[in-house]
Amino acid sequence: MITQKQKTAFIYAIPAALLCIPILGNIFSSEFDWTASDFIIAAVLLFGTAFIIDMVQRVVKNKTYKILICAIIAVLLVLTWVEMAVGLFGTPIAGS
Repeated sequence: MITQKQKTAFIYAIPAALLCIPILGNIFSSEFDWTASDFIIAAVLLFGTAFIIDMVQRVVKNKTYKILICAIIAVLLVLTWVEMAVGLFGTPIAGS
């Protein structure tokens, strides 16, 4: 059985691993051009999402609701990320 401490470590390890991808891209590729502000924004989005999911895992008792709420949070993260990257909806936070 996985303990709560292991679940929490896993939840926060995922954003850390995802942030390693652009770091490696910046180091090894000239086509990858993230600035410090890009890394800060990505870290806030990813770790903020991980924090909210961790709270949901601790507070919500019903397994179905946990999965549903976490899926909604993940979809909101992806939509926000896509909007900031390419301006899918044309809001003022669009990157293009």
